Amino acid sequence: MIKSMTGFGRCETAENNRKFTVEMKSVNHRYLDVNIKMPKKLNFFESAIRSELKNYISRGKVDLFITYEDFSENTSSVRYNKELAAEYLGYLKRMASDFDLDCDIRVSTLSKYPDVFVMEEQDIDEEELWKELQRALKGACEMFVQTRITEGEHLRDDLIAKLDGMLKLVDFITERSPQIIAEYRQRLEERVKELLCDTTVDEGRLLTEVTIFADKVCVDEELVRLRSHIETTKNTLVAGGSIGRKLDFLAQEMNREANTILSKSNDLEISNCAIELKTEIEKVREQIQNIE
Repeated sequence: MIKSMTGFGRCETAENNRKFTVEMKSVNHRYLDVNIKMPKKLNFFESAIRSELKNYISRGKVDLFITYEDFSENTSSVRYNKELAAEYLGYLKRMASDFDLDCDIRVSTLSKYPDVFVMEEQDIDEEELWKELQRALKGACEMFVQTRITEGEHLRDDLIAKLDGMLKLVDFITERSPQIIAEYRQRLEERVKELLCDTTVDEGRLLTEVTIFADKVCVDEELVRLRSHIETTKNTLVAGGSIGRKLDFLAQEMNREANTILSKSNDLEISNCAIELKTEIEKVREQIQNIE
């Protein structure tokens, strides 16, 4: 099977008074490029998340969104910083003495100074938290991969149909090419007879001219290579796997052969056929960009 680089996945898990929601989407990209958006308290899992994603994805620009909710009652606590409060109090008393002021310090006043009271998150079991996050991540990845496979199958079927159409164009050029030589010989012979007023034509000279012409317009090698590239592309699509880069290379080679055929052609039908081949190759190449 082949995979498209366009996909979407989502999974939501809730257990132990914690809820994780993971969403991911991707578009085509030359390499694997992952952008993760998640709460800061989960940042220490980033490396593990990236490693997990590599088990499911090899290419594509992936946007990953993680939300986390903790419904536990004791998720945070207040810490009283006695040392800092004492330092504040000492400076306030010194200020009162320096400026001969009343020292009217109250607890409610002192408690409002920065960091006297600090909210702290309770220690969490990182291993247990990762297991829950990993479960949600795997669920989203499995859905994500399935959407990629589904679209990849559609791409494969459409590409094979286009490649079969290209083989018909190659068949036409293969059949038409020898006819061009025969037609050229006939035109040349008629022209010579016309110029020489029906004098006997020098067959040796005529054969030489036809041979030179045939060598200039011969595209046999290009047709063999083009047919081979098309068949290889079809076989690669059927075999499946991570084939995007290989298919892109084959499309470049097909385009090279079609260009050569077009440049050698002096026949309208073959020229039109070569132009159609180039058009179909470009369509194939565009679709290949979406294959992982």
